[in-house]
Amino acid sequence: MERVNITIGPVSFDHADYDAQSDVLYLHVGEPQEGVGEETIEGHVVRYAPGTSRIVGLTVMGPRHILERDGHLAVTIPETVQTSAAALAPALAAV
Repeated sequence: MERVNITIGPVSFDHADYDAQSDVLYLHVGEPQEGVGEETIEGHVVRYAPGTSRIVGLTVMGPRHILERDGHLAVTIPETVQTSAAALAPALAAV
């Protein structure tokens, strides 16, 4: 797990783990912790601290593919926000 500083919408993630073979990016606020997952309309999973609306993690499905195809990545957390390839580069390099 790599330390990063990636902001997507209102949330800053400071830990990332990227599975290049599966093209799945795991972002965390602080050290990974238990959370209640909720699938976004885009097919990603936002994890909230149990019993709260505080985001503790985000699992992004196919980020490299989406960025190559669309040039940006959209995530609904809870409002739809976008991020760029440049913003995600540190996490996607964390193999």
